[in-house]
Amino acid sequence: MAKYDKADLERRMKGAVESLKGDLTGLRTGRASTQLLDPVQVEVYGAMMPLNQVATVSVPEPRLISVQVWDKSNIGPVEKAIRSAGLGLNPINDGNTLRLPIPDLTEERRKELAKLAGQYAEKAKVAIRNVRRDGMEALKTDENKKEISEDERKRAEGDVQKLTDEQIKAVDEAYAHKEKEILGK
Repeated sequence: MAKYDKADLERRMKGAVESLKGDLTGLRTGRASTQLLDPVQVEVYGAMMPLNQVATVSVPEPRLISVQVWDKSNIGPVEKAIRSAGLGLNPINDGNTLRLPIPDLTEERRKELAKLAGQYAEKAKVAIRNVRRDGMEALKTDENKKEISEDERKRAEGDVQKLTDEQIKAVDEAYAHKEKEILGK
């Protein structure tokens, strides 16, 4: 079992929060954003590559994303990857550029996205709790090996719990902000 390392626990918990923020950024809110296409992987040159490695993504208007594919022979695969990414976007191919109009979100789609954001948040909380459990186990092991006293273990467990509570609160805030943005309230 690993030795208790507060800095490592903090890094791992914050990593879960950052990962959640990245996931939430990818959820569509009815406004164009280049991050919407971050999860898109394109099959080119016999390999899967992130979209931003084969094209320039920009937002010329609030409700339009423009994808300028560098190698014209990749326009088809890029268009296919965007259509099959489950983002509800329909690329318009004008031969050189793909234009992605961002449709208005229906109330039903907004609720689906809010629910998905909630699932992302719950996943992040589970990850944080797993890190907390690892920390608590490391403290008990250190105490059993007589490396720390019972008082030190209890004090450190308090620190771990405080850190856990702070990170769970950060997850809740990120989720609440995104939910408000999605539902337009």
